[in-house]
Amino acid sequence: MHQTDSKPFPIPHSDLLELRRWNTPTIYNGWEQFTSHDRTRDAINIEETTDFMPQMGAMVGYAVTVVIEPTNPAHQKNNPQAAQEYRRYLASVPGPKIVVVQDLDKPRVIGSFWGEVNSNLHHALGCVGTITDGGIRDVDEMSYAGFKALARRMCVGHAYSIPVRWGCEVEVFGQRIQPGQLIHADKHGFMAVPFGDEAQLLEAARFMDTNECQHVIAAAREANGLTPEQILEQFGQAVQRFRAAAAAKFGRQGEH
Repeated sequence: MHQTDSKPFPIPHSDLLELRRWNTPTIYNGWEQFTSHDRTRDAINIEETTDFMPQMGAMVGYAVTVVIEPTNPAHQKNNPQAAQEYRRYLASVPGPKIVVVQDLDKPRVIGSFWGEVNSNLHHALGCVGTITDGGIRDVDEMSYAGFKALARRMCVGHAYSIPVRWGCEVEVFGQRIQPGQLIHADKHGFMAVPFGDEAQLLEAARFMDTNECQHVIAAAREANGLTPEQILEQFGQAVQRFRAAAAAKFGRQGEH
């Protein structure tokens, strides 16, 4: 039913806390500077997501994966202990955790794995939130529990929402995610950081954020009294400095 060979967690918890200070696009800006992966399709959601708790800001954690099929009652009959087995597996995985749920009923949304009870239990077991390509319910109660959710939409019932598989590769919103991948998510969408890219992520995001503030953003805002031609010239010079700084740091040109 499940696998337990997820990758080791590579960065300290203090770095996770600092990564949470930025939004997901800022993390992406840093990641694209050093990664060897395709930045047009690797790591990021391809389909639209909805953040139902944007007031909570970003969430950062390691993926715990689970597959459900709420319209199929056979799963519950075939393995009545599935929920208990999944919870024991969940409890064995270090946190912070983000539960990534693939709903086999998609694009239909018939039943929700999430609600007041399950979100409180998962929060108690070290989970900070979920990304599910199915539905969620009890949204206010999930918020009260401090449990963030990116989902396809809301729904009313839970149907037969028991775990079918867990600890396996899943695909949600057009992106494949492995257990143990570092995830950064907010109202813009999510990043599932490829294995091997975690260690450089914080430094790169921090550098690129500072690089933008010192050069291109500063040039755009320091435009009082300048003509349009002077503004464009000033901004063009700032872009050159911005790219030169990125090239010196990462060996490639920063994008702007």
